[in-house]
Amino acid sequence: MPPETSALQMILTADPTLWAIVRLSLIVSLSAVVLAALIGIPLGAFVALTRFRGREGFIVLLNALMGLPPVVVGLAVYLLLSRAGPLGPLGLLFTPAAMVVAQTVLVTPIIAALSRQTIEDLWTEYRDELTAMDVGPFARVATLIWDGRFSLVVALLAGFGRAAAEVGAIIIVGGNIDGFTRTMTTAIALETSKGDLPLAIGLGVVLIGIVIIINALAWMLRRAGERMAG
Repeated sequence: MPPETSALQMILTADPTLWAIVRLSLIVSLSAVVLAALIGIPLGAFVALTRFRGREGFIVLLNALMGLPPVVVGLAVYLLLSRAGPLGPLGLLFTPAAMVVAQTVLVTPIIAALSRQTIEDLWTEYRDELTAMDVGPFARVATLIWDGRFSLVVALLAGFGRAAAEVGAIIIVGGNIDGFTRTMTTAIALETSKGDLPLAIGLGVVLIGIVIIINALAWMLRRAGERMAG
């Protein structure tokens, strides 16, 4: 049977091995995006609404961190979580938790930078009105986040896309352990090297499907935001 046919059969028959890998990948990536959002959106709002010394340099750094090399992040997290590292006693290395940490480090700058741009643009538009109404700092942030919710969701989807497609960092900190830390990207790399093409193709098809769905959602949300703004 051709590998393409076998891969399709694995998807349609809900092959336990394939869907266990997909499930773990989604859990890890979604967890990382939630943590990155909790850090990145407030950070982006702070940078957008606050003037401080070195702000422009910090923005440049934040934008540069959007392109962090995954293997470098993986190495840094590995050193942090290894036995000799400061967090070694927690025993997180080669666990899904370590993979979440690595992906969070990768995704946070993306969400923070995109959130900063969105909130700063809205602040430029609504500064006079919010100042005239004497809106406090926290209410100001809440108002701008709510008004920019569609653009911020697009930022979250962009972060999820980066996390779901990541391979280098999570191999280093997760170890690609069968049934425990094996995700779609790491499994595709391993199974292709082993010559197990049906599983690799099946996972590749699912991953592409997820990426297409993410981009479709981002496009629909952006259009919805534009219609509401209009």
